[in-house]
Amino acid sequence: MLRIISANLNGIRSAANKGFYQWLSNQNADFVCLQELKAQAADLPAQMLNPDGLHGYFHYAEKKGYSGVGIYSKTPADAVIEGLGYADIDSEGRYLEIRVGNLSIVSLYLPSGSSGEERQAIKFSVMERFLPHLAELIGSGREVVICGDWNIAHRPADLKNWRGNQKNSGFLPEERAWMTRVLDELGWVDTYRYLHPDATDDCYTWWSNRGQAWAKNVGWRIDYQIATPGIGGKATAAQIYKQQRFSDHAPLTIDYLP
Repeated sequence: MLRIISANLNGIRSAANKGFYQWLSNQNADFVCLQELKAQAADLPAQMLNPDGLHGYFHYAEKKGYSGVGIYSKTPADAVIEGLGYADIDSEGRYLEIRVGNLSIVSLYLPSGSSGEERQAIKFSVMERFLPHLAELIGSGREVVICGDWNIAHRPADLKNWRGNQKNSGFLPEERAWMTRVLDELGWVDTYRYLHPDATDDCYTWWSNRGQAWAKNVGWRIDYQIATPGIGGKATAAQIYKQQRFSDHAPLTIDYLP
C-alpha cells in the first residue's frame, strides 16, 4: 500500500502546536504534502524539517509568514523541482515536485481570489499558465499525484451553499470549467471522486472561520489528490480526518495499491 496525505496547515508552527506531528507519527504515510507553511527554513526545528523516518523538502515563499509548500517522503527524492519557472508564481512558494523512481509527488497551493479582483486576476493567470504544465506532466510517461489546496470547488456537491456561491471566488463558472478541462480534457483523475462519486456533506476539506461554518458543517471540498490514470485507478481508500483540527482545512489521506 502507498499512503499519501495532503494537508493545508495554515501555518506549520500553529499546526504543530495543535498536535499535527503527534497525529502524523501514527499515519505510516509514504508521502505527506503540506501547503501554507507560513514559515521560512530558519523558523523550523528539526522535527518539522525531517520528522521521524521522513525526509523533508520545501519551497518557501519569499514573503515571511506567507504561503509555502513542502513534502515529506519516506524515500529520499531522486530529484526535487521547486517552482514552475515563473518568477511571480515561484516567489509565493506554490509548487514543489519530488521524483522517486517513476513517481512524481507534487505539493500545490493555488492562489485564492477571495480577497478581491486583483488576487482573482492573479489566480486566473496562474491557472492559465499551469494548464500547459499539467498537460506536460500527464504526457511525461511518469505516474504523478498532485496534492494540495486548489482553491476551487468543482461541482455543486463539493460545497454546502453552492447556489449562493456561484459569483464567489472558488466556485466561479470559469474556475469550474478550468477544473473540468484538467479532468475531462487532459485526463487527470480526481481520486477522491473516483472512490466516492456521490459524496456530499462528508467530502468537505475546508470550513470558513466565520460564523458557525465548522459546527454546522458548511464546508467546501477544495483539497484534492489529482493523479495520472495509472496510479489514480489504483486508489483504494480515502479519509478526511476531522477528529482533531490542525487548521481550517482537514487532512486528506488516500491509499493506493503499489
